[in-house]
Amino acid sequence: MQISFHGAARTVTGSKHLISLDKGQKILLDCGMFQGLGARTQALNEQFGFEASEISVVLLSHAHIDHSGLLPKLVAEGFRGKIFCTKATSELTGILLQDSASIQAHSHNDQYHQPLYTIEDVRLTLAQMVLVDCGQWFDAAPGVSVLYTATGHLVGAAAIHCKIREGGKETTISYSADVGRARHPLLQPAEPFPQAEYIILESTYGDKHHDMLGNNVDELLRWIEKTCLVKKGKLVIPAFSVGRTQEILFLLNQLELEKRLPDLKYFVDSPLAIKATDIIKTHIPEFNDHLQKILTIDDDPFAFKGLKYVETQEDSIKLTEFKEPCVILSSSGTADAGRVRFHIEQAIGDANSTILFSGYCGPESLGGELLRGNRVIEIRGRSLEVQSEIGQLKGLSAHGDSDDLVHFVACQDPGLVRSVFLVHGEPRAQERLAARLTGKGFFPVLIPDLHETVALNVSRLVNQ
Repeated sequence: MQISFHGAARTVTGSKHLISLDKGQKILLDCGMFQGLGARTQALNEQFGFEASEISVVLLSHAHIDHSGLLPKLVAEGFRGKIFCTKATSELTGILLQDSASIQAHSHNDQYHQPLYTIEDVRLTLAQMVLVDCGQWFDAAPGVSVLYTATGHLVGAAAIHCKIREGGKETTISYSADVGRARHPLLQPAEPFPQAEYIILESTYGDKHHDMLGNNVDELLRWIEKTCLVKKGKLVIPAFSVGRTQEILFLLNQLELEKRLPDLKYFVDSPLAIKATDIIKTHIPEFNDHLQKILTIDDDPFAFKGLKYVETQEDSIKLTEFKEPCVILSSSGTADAGRVRFHIEQAIGDANSTILFSGYCGPESLGGELLRGNRVIEIRGRSLEVQSEIGQLKGLSAHGDSDDLVHFVACQDPGLVRSVFLVHGEPRAQERLAARLTGKGFFPVLIPDLHETVALNVSRLVNQ
C-alpha cells in the first residue's frame, strides 16, 4: 500500500492524495485545482501525476476549488468511478465547477492555455457523485470502508477516514482536509475521529495563532468608518464566493442588529456568491449555537439594509464607475481572478480607498503582492501604482490555527499513530507544526514533496 501526494505538497492548493492498494485499486482523496502560484499554475493543473482512468473512486472532502476544481478534468481524461461527498458539498461543488468552466471558456487567449474542461465535463462529473452522511460508515470499494466527520470549515466539509482491508490486515488512514476554527463565526467545531495509524493533516496556519481577543465585527466597522465615512472612498473586499462572503455578510448583519451599520450601499458583485448563500441558508443544522440563537430573532442572518447583489456583467461594469463611498465584496479572495480585479484596478490609484483582504493569500498571488507592500502591480497588462490603503481582516480565516490543528488530533493516541503527513501548507508553517506535533508524541511527522510516494505498513516508511 502506498500514498502519493500529487498536490498541496509544500504549498496550500491543489489537494490530491492517492492511496494505491497492492491489488491495483486507487483511491483519490480530493482532486483540487492549483491556484495563485503565478506562471506555474497552468502547468501544474495540466498534469495530474497519475492516470485518471486508473482511479477507482474519489473521496471528496468539500467544495472549495482547491479541493474539487479538477474533478471534471479527471472525468474528461477517463475516470468513470463514483465521487463520494456530502449533500452540501455536492450542491456547492456544482455551482463552483460550473463557474470555473465558464471562466475558463471566456478567459483563455491562446492555444497554449486552453480550458482544462468544459461545462459538459462538469455535467458528467456531477452525475457521478454519490451522497453520504457524516457519522455513518459506508463501503466505498471492495475492502474499503469510509467514515466522514464534520470539520467546521464549510457547510458539508468533512474529514475522511478509511479502513482498508488488505493482505489479512486492516489499515486505518485519516485525512483531515481543511480543519475549521474552534470559534468559526457560523459553524460547529470539528468533530473527533476514530484512532488512525496514518494521518494526512492540513497545515495552512501551522505556525500561526489567530487573535482571539480581536472582535471581527468591530474591526470590520473600523475599516468601513475609516474608508467610507472619513475618507469618502470605496472599501473593496476580495472574498471567495463560497464561505468567506457569507461570513462577512453575517458580520454586517450583526452590525445592523446592533444598530451600528453605517448607512451606505453594500454590493456583492458575484453571481456565484448569490447562489452559494442560498445553498448555505438551507443547511441550518451545521450552524453553531450562536447563530442558532440569532435565527430566533432574525430569519436571514445574511441580509441587511443597503445590501445590493450585482448579477450581470453589465451591472458589474457600472459598479466600477460608481462614485459614492460604498463597500464592495467581490471574488476571488486572493484577487487572482474574477470581477474583483476590475474593482481593484479602479480603486488602487485612489488614496481614499482601501483594498481589504479577508483571508490567506499565497505569496505569488496579487493579494500576496499587495499585502507584502508592493508599490506597483500589474492588472490586464497595465502597471498600476498603489495609492490606496491595503489592509487585512486577520480574524476571519476558515482554517484552524496551530492550536486548532493540535486540538484536532488530540483525540488520537500518538503512540498508535505510525506517521503524520503534513499537506496544504507553506514549508515554514509545516516545519513549525511538525515540531509541535513531535513534542506531543507524534512521530515521525513527514512533509512530502510534490508527487512523492510513501510505502505504508513497512517497518520503516519508504519514500519512492
